[in-house]
Amino acid sequence: MSTPDLPAKPTPSELEMLRLLWRLGPATARQVHAAAVETRPDMPYANVLRLLQMMHAKGLLSRDESARAHVYAPAQPQDSHQASLIKELIHKAFSGSGKELVLAALRGHVSKKEREEIQNILNGERRGD
Repeated sequence: MSTPDLPAKPTPSELEMLRLLWRLGPATARQVHAAAVETRPDMPYANVLRLLQMMHAKGLLSRDESARAHVYAPAQPQDSHQASLIKELIHKAFSGSGKELVLAALRGHVSKKEREEIQNILNGERRGD
């Protein structure tokens, strides 16, 4: 169950639509559909429209109804939404430990180049402390 402060958790399909809208900015269902078929050519327009409408009803999207074609936009900025999802993941899967999440991610899910970038960030933070 969601509250106004905590929108519903998106399904994988809804998250895909959110990613498109974060990239596109506010867009009509036709614009979202055009972007979606670039990676999923079998995606019918009706499915995109229905998904956007359901996401609006769940509070995941805002909708500008001032023009004939409604314009949809994410209700939360991408970084805010990702932070909520990560917080939930940390709570559910890692008993509230951010350290355990990071350690799990570092075990086999990070390339050598990414590890170096992470180390540079950590070294920079140490200098700033």
